[in-house]
Amino acid sequence: MSSQVFFGSLNHEHKPNSMAADRHSAEEIENRVRELAEPLARDRGLEIFAVEYRGGGHLLRVFLDRRYGPVTLDDCQAVSERLSALLDEHDFIPQSYRLEVSSPGLDRPLKGQDDYLRFQGEYARLLLLQPASGNMALVGRIGEVQNGMLRLHPQGQDPLWLPLSQIRSARLEPLAERGGQDIKRKKNRN
Repeated sequence: MSSQVFFGSLNHEHKPNSMAADRHSAEEIENRVRELAEPLARDRGLEIFAVEYRGGGHLLRVFLDRRYGPVTLDDCQAVSERLSALLDEHDFIPQSYRLEVSSPGLDRPLKGQDDYLRFQGEYARLLLLQPASGNMALVGRIGEVQNGMLRLHPQGQDPLWLPLSQIRSARLEPLAERGGQDIKRKKNRN
């Protein structure tokens, strides 16, 4: 099982001063926040997994990750406090917002070939663009990754090769290692 730990998030409320009058797109804000957050994360042996800004919802989320070992509550708190101070200093977000800093969680999204290689041997839930073995969604153990292809070992089925380009989205599925009961219960809720 992955060593990633989800501790929830730490929140900081921010209100812009009058100098933050120029408008930035959500993507520009996310990029600027990433630039500020990356050195703070690196100082703690972390990396930035994702930055999400929802202006309409007044929410800025920063997800931290650690290549080897868990992201701790202390990590989230330290980065949150330092980033909050930098955001106040630079003041480029034109409206009030809430800053949340957390890990991507045990069921973290998988974003591409590097993630599949990193989590080889773990279980994942894949949503496909086209059916494979008659299914648009598969749960299985991540196998080899080569030449743009992923070998997936679905539970109760023969392994199959999937083009990475045909995977719409994927997440780790930590409950799959316990057997099928947890997955079936989760499916029935949807």
